[in-house]
Amino acid sequence: MDLLLSALDILMRWDVALALLTGSVGGVLIGAIPGVGPAVAIAILLPATFSMDPIVGLTVLLGIYGSSMYGGAIPAILINTPGTAVNALTTYDGYPMTARGEPRRALSLAYSASFFGGIFSVICLILFAPVLARVAPYFGSREIFLAALLGIILMVVAHRGQTLIAGALAAFGIFIQSIGLEPVKYTSRYTFDQPFLSGGINLIVVVLGLFALSQAFVLLTSEDEKIRMTRLRGGMFQGLRELARHPRVATVSASFGVVMGMIPGVGEFTAQFMSYTYAQRSSKRPQDFGNGSSEGLIAAETANNAVPAAAMVPLLALGIPGEALTAMMLSVFYVHNVVPGPGLFQNQMDFVVALYLALLILNVLVLVFLLFATRSLIQVVRIPNRFLGVCILTLSFVGVYSLRNSATDCVMAALFGVLGYILKRLSMPSVPIILGMVLGGIMEVKLRAGMARVKEPLDFIDRPVAFLLFLAIVLVLIGHFRRVLRERAEIKAAERGALKSGHRFGQMLGRRRGRFVRDRFKLVRARHAKRLRALKDLF
Repeated sequence: MDLLLSALDILMRWDVALALLTGSVGGVLIGAIPGVGPAVAIAILLPATFSMDPIVGLTVLLGIYGSSMYGGAIPAILINTPGTAVNALTTYDGYPMTARGEPRRALSLAYSASFFGGIFSVICLILFAPVLARVAPYFGSREIFLAALLGIILMVVAHRGQTLIAGALAAFGIFIQSIGLEPVKYTSRYTFDQPFLSGGINLIVVVLGLFALSQAFVLLTSEDEKIRMTRLRGGMFQGLRELARHPRVATVSASFGVVMGMIPGVGEFTAQFMSYTYAQRSSKRPQDFGNGSSEGLIAAETANNAVPAAAMVPLLALGIPGEALTAMMLSVFYVHNVVPGPGLFQNQMDFVVALYLALLILNVLVLVFLLFATRSLIQVVRIPNRFLGVCILTLSFVGVYSLRNSATDCVMAALFGVLGYILKRLSMPSVPIILGMVLGGIMEVKLRAGMARVKEPLDFIDRPVAFLLFLAIVLVLIGHFRRVLRERAEIKAAERGALKSGHRFGQMLGRRRGRFVRDRFKLVRARHAKRLRALKDLF
């Protein structure tokens, strides 16, 4: 109790309250604008936070980090353009709901799922932070590599009917990530002596091209259409009630987010695809996924919003940033001589609890803001397609150029925009490219580091966590191939059944034709006999 009161005393300051409000509302707006995203906003605000108190600066950054995913769901659902990269999976089921006239339901459900994921992760971490901090060191290079590999495999398996193309696009994403200077010996790879390729291809450039620019091209080349807004009972708060009807999917997805968030370098993408795959396989209506399934939307939004709080565990307990955003936050610690690590949990546990309480309050503020702003936000779908396309195009190029003030990045984003446009027209997924880029770099670095102590193949999985991850990979692959073989057997059985039924139908037609010919022959013969008798009577 004393620890909780001490943490509340840290938060009960006007500057911390202002930082919470600014971070939560600002993060939603930043996440809702395609082409900006939390990484750009945090990078811009980072120098300003150095002059603030640690709790104030970190609260602003955490507010933007945590609430941007709420805001990123708004354009993902309304205009099929994810505001942030991690909201890409939200488009799978969110936009189809909008297309059939249910934008309010989709937004309300996304907000509710995000709120549940955020609150669930914060409560778990407040209760079990010391235990989780002890578990994190068991994830070495080999374990992180296997976790990233498992994420890619789950993503490929989740694309039913498009497994091969999803795997090929994921491999293409891994290839894109390998362009530039390799991370160990700094030798050039696939640069072709072009200076602009030496720095590699930025992930945000690819995300904006594949999602934002491609969607802008689609809007610019399509006719303006009016979407009928369906009046739904329960309005803005119906998502909370609908979420309560799927407690299993929400709880498991939030658990995936917590576990994956604690593993450095894995994060939202792997948590999303694990939870989405689980929800699809355990659903009574798996065919609805990708066509406006409420379970799919819950799985995606719950998992990605459970990650931010969990991602703070390796940062605070070990001083290991799992991604670019937490690496930016680490610099705030160092500027104020706050050293993350086991000593932080021992000596400044009230500071740690204050951060988690800030995340708790942040989720409440964002949910209240969005629930009452929903009626205004859904009006975005009434904007003409071409005008909206021009706005997305402009904001996307502004966001790309602001990364490194490079016109080359704009050209690269345009090229990926054309690629994304082609994939949309061919009904092929573009998410595997992003996941391949994100996890490809992690896999390369961790595989090189892990192989240094491997002398025999079995040495790679000689530790418990590595063995469990390897076992999970094997089980997923076996389950996938069994499903493929079963589906092929069902198709062949259906073809044989159709052939047999066709043969039986042909035989039936032959019998009917024979009977018809015989009956016709008898009729003609009787007619001829009658005429013959008539002729005999005449003569």
